[in-house]
Amino acid sequence: MDSRDTLNAALAGLIVAALIVSGLAPFDRLTWLMEVAPVLIALPLLVATRRSYPLTTLLTVLIAAHALVLIGGGAYTYARVPFGFWLQDLLGTARNPYDKIGHFMQGFVPALAAREILIRGAHVNGRRMTAFLCVCIALAISAVYEMIEWAAALWMGQGADEFLGTQGDVWDTQSDMFMALLGAGLAISLLATWHDRQLARLPAR
Repeated sequence: MDSRDTLNAALAGLIVAALIVSGLAPFDRLTWLMEVAPVLIALPLLVATRRSYPLTTLLTVLIAAHALVLIGGGAYTYARVPFGFWLQDLLGTARNPYDKIGHFMQGFVPALAAREILIRGAHVNGRRMTAFLCVCIALAISAVYEMIEWAAALWMGQGADEFLGTQGDVWDTQSDMFMALLGAGLAISLLATWHDRQLARLPAR
């Protein structure tokens, strides 16, 4: 087993363990399931394609970090995550800001994933166009998620409050998408060169 396999196995084990622990006694079972659903979908897919389409180490670690953010939000609900209360006290915000970390990651990680797919598949030419499309893709994912939240609100009524996590903020949807935009922009701006080096080291296919 090489270092890449070791890292993948360690991260997968960490995520599975976090899923199990978070699912033992979540604050709200349905909310937990809805919040961790992306992890339950992505993890088997990544395991199944680890040989045919291995990811860069950078993207792999970021996906794992994003998964842990989602799992934490699922266990407590985003409005009740203890780390968010610590941030609230530190920053003096009017609400628990943990959900904004989730939406920041919702832009940061998908933007880099989109970049990896676009570059490896030679789907677009030029760094500027690649960066633009990656941000657009991340924003599209954010918009789809907000529509899922809207659908959940229509379906569940007041029962969707824990999933939505708006905490009374009438601009929650807009600020969520702004955080995704910020995350996507920073990911492309700060990590592009590092990402390029890792892409160059991927096994030839």
